[in-house]
Amino acid sequence: MKPKMVLKLVVDMIMTILLFLLMAYLLVGETVHEWMGLAMFILFIFHHALNWKWYRNLFRGKYTPLRIWQTVLNILLLAAMIALMVSGIILSREVFDFLDISGGMGIARTIHMLAAYWGFLFMSMHLGLHWSMVMGMIRRAAGIRNPSGIRTWALRILAVMLCGYGIYAFRKNGIASYMFLQSHFVFFDMSQPLASFFAEYLGMMGLWAVFSYYMGKLLGRLGRKDLP
Repeated sequence: MKPKMVLKLVVDMIMTILLFLLMAYLLVGETVHEWMGLAMFILFIFHHALNWKWYRNLFRGKYTPLRIWQTVLNILLLAAMIALMVSGIILSREVFDFLDISGGMGIARTIHMLAAYWGFLFMSMHLGLHWSMVMGMIRRAAGIRNPSGIRTWALRILAVMLCGYGIYAFRKNGIASYMFLQSHFVFFDMSQPLASFFAEYLGMMGLWAVFSYYMGKLLGRLGRKDLP
């Protein structure tokens, strides 16, 4: 594996871990949340620097259904991350306190909540679109060369179970109410162990990643049918 690809993988893994920790918010503490948000901000810029060719090729080539889906999703994720960072700076009481921002707290809090939950969904779907590449890296690292029907079906069953748990966690945590502003305040069960919290968010991430993975496969087939 090329060093740049390894670096990309490591950066993406760290960003994914930070995402889970950032969603915990009150369970990890506001100060820790702000410093992790700053780390995510730095890694986000680094991630885009490593993938600058995507911007260079944005207006080149044909836009197939799959490429349109990927591009729209990337733009939505970029918008969510920018909204998170700007609103996070406004709300900061520790890391960016020296900026002495006094106004706009109410709207910034609402934007931060919206961007956090929609951003989590978009990042999960972004991961799903690249899942084939991730699995390819894992197979090469593990020295797996031959396909296995048993392994394939085992992974599919695991994916179905993960999606089922993700649907349960999505409903249990009332995520839709935050995404559509039915609730303006996020409820945290302070007695819930971090391990349980992360398991639920892993289920939700898996749910949207699987959805995006198969959506990508469907759009890829539609694109091939359009070829002359």
